[in-house]
Amino acid sequence: MSHEVFSLEELALHLGRDRREIEKLANRGRMPGRKVSGSWQFHQAEITRWLEKEMREYTPAELRIVEISQQSEEVCITLPVSSILHPETVQVPLEARTKRSVLEALVEVAGGTYQVWSPSEILAAVQQREELFATAYPGGIAIPHPRNPLPDAHGESILAFGRTYSGIPFGGAHGALTDLFFLVLCRDSKSHLAILARLGRILQVEGFLDELREKPDSNSTYDLICQTDEQVASLDR
Repeated sequence: MSHEVFSLEELALHLGRDRREIEKLANRGRMPGRKVSGSWQFHQAEITRWLEKEMREYTPAELRIVEISQQSEEVCITLPVSSILHPETVQVPLEARTKRSVLEALVEVAGGTYQVWSPSEILAAVQQREELFATAYPGGIAIPHPRNPLPDAHGESILAFGRTYSGIPFGGAHGALTDLFFLVLCRDSKSHLAILARLGRILQVEGFLDELREKPDSNSTYDLICQTDEQVASLDR
């Protein structure tokens, strides 16, 4: 199902949530939507951005619901993170000291797949997204991505990861520094949300962030992310 505008019933199905819950959130102004001739309408782009913010506070169980509801034709596999992360898209250390240089370096790392056709377009879109709302999470993590999918700028969906040896200002709350960066480039919104949900579950695995910071190089970092992805997937079987 591909929509630019959802009805109340369609949005409930799209999010895998109860219709009454969606209506209550909309009536309370806690979800972006508008009534047209007495019926609720929800724009997909607004819902995607709303859900991106909401997921920062979700439990693994809530993220699992998002992951299931957002399975798309492209991401219909068991391990969505390890399916779009490759050894060549992991860089430890990431040689960058500013927000802009982090984004430039991540786009370059993503280009290691030879699937990045327009790096300048991707970089501009990711920077624009950061200007609108920083993608830094608590815990020294950031998940930069374009505001909207860019299927003409890259081929397959790509996940790139980099770790700087010291934290840098990246828009974190209360000036918190960031040293762990996941660049998400998906070809459609459903894939994007599914990947964000799985990443969120991985990041909440006990001890994962500490281990991630201890890995000395790109190969061991790649292995850890894939192993943790498998660990999370095993919980669903």
